[in-house]
Parts: sequence; structure tokens; C-alpha cells
Amino acid sequence: MFPTTLPVPHRHPAHQIPALRWGIVGPGWIADHFANALRHHTQQQLVAVSSRSLDKAQAFATKWEIPHAVEGIDALLSRNDVDVVYIATPHNHHFSDGLRTLQAGKHVLIEKPLALNAQQALQLQQAAHQQQRLCVEAMWCDFAPKYDVIRQLLADGTLGDVHTLLADHGEYFTEDHRIFNADLAGGTMLDLGSYLLGLSVLVGGAPASITAVGQPAPGGVNGQASMLLTHANGMHSVLNTTLFSNTPGTAVIAGRDATLYLDGQFYAPGNFRLTSSDGRHTLRWEEPANRYIQLSHEIEHTAWCIHQGLTDSPVRPLATSLATLSAMDAVRQQIGVVFNEERTA
Repeated sequence: MFPTTLPVPHRHPAHQIPALRWGIVGPGWIADHFANALRHHTQQQLVAVSSRSLDKAQAFATKWEIPHAVEGIDALLSRNDVDVVYIATPHNHHFSDGLRTLQAGKHVLIEKPLALNAQQALQLQQAAHQQQRLCVEAMWCDFAPKYDVIRQLLADGTLGDVHTLLADHGEYFTEDHRIFNADLAGGTMLDLGSYLLGLSVLVGGAPASITAVGQPAPGGVNGQASMLLTHANGMHSVLNTTLFSNTPGTAVIAGRDATLYLDGQFYAPGNFRLTSSDGRHTLRWEEPANRYIQLSHEIEHTAWCIHQGLTDSPVRPLATSLATLSAMDAVRQQIGVVFNEERTA
């Protein structure tokens, strides 16, 4: 039966979110948004920032009123006043920086992608278990209220049997952007494709089969990929990502009883509508497109998990990150993308 209202998003009780002391590794563009969300939209504390350039760390610390700026990750990890670390370094440093953080006995929130491939992600999962520390992939959309409502609709069976997922994510980048740099694990997959494959796994589970084709871009990276995934529940995911052009960035989750239409960009804060298959009923989710302010949800969830004594997130468990990276590995194998760090001597 079609619902009369949309589910209410879950929120952690404020008294279960302790004010933890955070360190940031890699004060770049996304860390800037992260610091803003943390400082102005949570009760968390920023106490230290590290960069390979001390000048860059000091400039970031001044901007966000962070007491300590240090050179290099080890200087940050040696501090006793840091409870949890946010890793925002380039993609090909996520694994090594995350592993070093866990081995130093710190909880860690690693910017997506968690690692370059599933093998590295498995090592992070094992280290988190061994150290009894929390390790979370900062796939920010998964922690946002919009995605919580979508998960509830799927869990409640509101859509009926889901047969089709359609999604795209294309953006235009100038050729001096890091996404064209093979030395930084550039290309579509880790940046843009993460959202597509993440949504596919969220809705249909790990894929049963994958067919993919790709197109190269300057710099030796992948510039465009189109993917057809089948899932054990019978769903097909049809996905496209490109760094050559802006595309609508919408997503459709089509079930037998109802269809979800997510406005572009589907993973970001914004609107969606749920429409019954007979077209007689529609419910709408509307919210401000306040974008990176909603990084606050992954920050508070991480603090909540630590307060609960968890070493894995119930919202985005490492098994989900592993399934997403495994799917990405299979796509890359078919389209011939190998990252520099994966090449044997």
C-alpha cells in the first residue's frame, strides 16, 4: 500500500554524541568543507591539522582556529589530545594514511574512496579489528537524512520488487584538474563512480555480474565508463560516469509498486519524489541544497559510534565499502584501468 507520508529520518540523540577531539590530515578542498561543517554545525572540536607543508597546515589552522599545526601525519598521530582522525589526502594515500592511523591507536574517518581497491580495504578492516578502533569510509551521502529516508522506503518494501536502477554522474573538468592526473589515481571511478556503484550496492547489494566499457582521457586515466550490473534480487543497474561533460546527475530506482526519482546530483542534498506505479499518488522530499554542510552527519555519526564502543559503522559498514570497491575493481579490470600503486615492478 502506498504510504501517506514519507518516513522521518533517524537522528542520534544529542547526549549520545560526545564532543571528541579531531585531527585532520590533508588540508585541501574537501577538508575545508569538513572543517566548516564541524566547526559550525556540530559540537566536535578541531585540535590539530597536519600537512606535508607546514606552511599549508598553519594557514589552515589559522583559518579554522585550530590550536596545533604540524608537519607530517606522524607528528599528528603522536599527539595524546587527538581522539579521532579525518583523512583527506589524495586517493592514493588513503590506505597508507588510514592504516598508519589505526596502528597508532586512533579512530579514523577516511574520505571516500576508503582505498584504491578491495584488497587494501580488507587490510584496513583487519587492522581496525586488531586495534579495536573505528574505521569508517566518509561516503557522506550515506549519512545524510535523504539517504536514511530512502533506506527506510526500501526496507519497508514501499517500492515493491525493484527491477531497475538508472543513474549517471558526469562533470566537466579542465585538464589541469587532479582528476586527469594518473599519479594521483585520477579518472572517473574513484571520484564520480564511487557514488554510482555505492548507490547500486545500497539498493541491490553486491552485483552478481558486471559488464563495462570505458573511454580514455588525456593523462592516461579513464574519462568515461558505462556499466551494466545485475544483482541477486533481479535488479539491473545501468550506470554512466564521465569527466568530459556535465550530465543531469539524476537517479531512478524503479520498483513494481512505486518509483523514486532523485534530482541531480542524486547523492547530494536535494529533492526526490516517490510516485506510485499507477501515477495516482506522489510524495516529495524537499530540502535546501546546502551541500557540504551535511558533512556534519558523518562527523556526528562517527562520534556516536565511538561513544557506543563500535568498531564498525551500522550505516556504512566496512563490508559495504568492500563490496563497492570489489565492484569497482571488476569494472576497472574490464576497461583496463590499473593504478600506479597496483603495478608490479
